[in-house]
Amino acid sequence: MRNPSPGIPRPRSGSGPGRSRLEERLGYAFADPDLLVRALTHSSYAHEEGGGPDNEALEFLGDAALGFLVAHALMKRFPGMDEGGLSKFKGYLVSRPNLAQVARRLGLGSHLRLGKTAEQGLVRSKESLLADALEAVIAAVFLDGGDQPVRAVVNRLFGGQIQGLSREEIEEKDFKTGLQELLQAGGRPAPRYRVVRTEGPAHSPTFHVGLVLDGKELARGKGQTKKEAEQRAARTALRLLRRSIS
Repeated sequence: MRNPSPGIPRPRSGSGPGRSRLEERLGYAFADPDLLVRALTHSSYAHEEGGGPDNEALEFLGDAALGFLVAHALMKRFPGMDEGGLSKFKGYLVSRPNLAQVARRLGLGSHLRLGKTAEQGLVRSKESLLADALEAVIAAVFLDGGDQPVRAVVNRLFGGQIQGLSREEIEEKDFKTGLQELLQAGGRPAPRYRVVRTEGPAHSPTFHVGLVLDGKELARGKGQTKKEAEQRAARTALRLLRRSIS
């Protein structure tokens, strides 16, 4: 299916002003607006409204599509870079924190359809929810318009970041990799990460992760995902180890 309007989207029947503004930010007008509505529908809303379609399947497709498109864009931007460097760039670009940041620039949170319980839990600005919704929107663009439109949207959302990527800056943000490389250089074993506890409601948990080194807990971190908590624990451990070395 082709997008009938490659430029600024025109108002049409069934398209509210809020959705039109979102389409304008995306640079894409949906031929089937129901796809966009589904991409913005959280499972909590679907359950409360009688089990209609939510955006979880679209998240699955969007995750795969975005990973492929970002990887392709990176290969074109850095044709001589090794696999390790490309993987670090890709990991940063499709990480939950970065996806949530892109979603915030789009104002995606204000367009989400949430159930009453989720709304009361103030999850509209939650990092993981925003990242998942962005992936769902990208999948919706792909299903609605095909390859070229979704490439154009991904370039619009991530092209500036890809052009300005610095390997040194990305490596500094990947605290787990930095910690492991520091430990390997000193002949020490890799750290282990364990979930110490989980708090909060099931739809919006907070994970507390402990970082164990040489059989002892060295640092802790918390986050809305296990990976986020692990990164924060690794950041704290890196600071402690670097102080002990200097």
